Amino acid sequence: MERSLTMEIVRVTEAAALSSARWMGRGKKEEADDAATSAMRDVFDTIPMQGTVVIGEGEMDEAPMLYIGEELGTGSGPRVDIAVDPLEGTNIVAQGTWNALAVIAIADHKKLLHAPDMYMQKLAVGPEAVGKVDINASTLENLKAVAKAKNKNMEDLVAVVLDRPRHAELVEEIRAAGARIKLIPDGDVAGAMNTAFDDTGVDILLGTGGAPEGVLAAVALKCLGGEIQGKLVPANDEETNRCKEMGIADTNKVFYMDDFCGGDDAIFAATGVTDGELLQGVQFKGVKATTQTVVMRAKSGTVRFIDGDHSLKKKPNLVMEP
Repeated sequence: MERSLTMEIVRVTEAAALSSARWMGRGKKEEADDAATSAMRDVFDTIPMQGTVVIGEGEMDEAPMLYIGEELGTGSGPRVDIAVDPLEGTNIVAQGTWNALAVIAIADHKKLLHAPDMYMQKLAVGPEAVGKVDINASTLENLKAVAKAKNKNMEDLVAVVLDRPRHAELVEEIRAAGARIKLIPDGDVAGAMNTAFDDTGVDILLGTGGAPEGVLAAVALKCLGGEIQGKLVPANDEETNRCKEMGIADTNKVFYMDDFCGGDDAIFAATGVTDGELLQGVQFKGVKATTQTVVMRAKSGTVRFIDGDHSLKKKPNLVMEP
């Protein structure tokens, strides 16, 4: 991949964040997602690359834009695989809560897992705990391992878990171990990524969420030196058969970092749509708007935080009718 792609994809996530942020708190998640998707597509068309969407808004018959298999870019430049979540946290934006992101991950061609749209059990940690955790171990064992790796007392540990009824037993296990919990309504890409930043106060992500989001989180953690492990959780026979079609006969198979994202290079960018522990959300200030983005590259280990000022006079498409 070319180094120039690092900054090019920042333009893409910024555009998606600016467009979707207009819908914050308006209770219309589909409209927010559509705004982000359209903005991403428009900017992708200007980037010199030969990109193929492997994680997107759905199959061709389900999504008019950014569908799986869609070709992006000008048709010249490096050939890459692209994973996108134009709006990671549609419900978050609709309700005006925390940690909505516009997210993109790029890797060399055929290096990203084509994860099926189903649930995946996940375990994610930052650099200190790499190689110390095991998704097949008990919750207590993994919490002890992370506490030891980070030189923390158990009661100082913070686990991020999606706030879902299916996690009731997991929550009780974490509490019984003596650790603390941050329950999040949506947005486990942000939750996984936050494990690699000390300032967020997050130590481990546990629980079940979307498999495509696992790929996005894996690219972020690859760039940050962290780790994610996952196991697909098919909900019915149809999803089990889909796993078999992918060559996954054993649904207990554990996906490790190289399964999610192979090779030695990848790029990840996320722009805040609403405020979160790591990134500030979009703020509209009369004739301008501000954004905050994190962009990173695995090959160089570079992590950049970019504050953007955007003239709204030059972007009339961001003016939404009331």
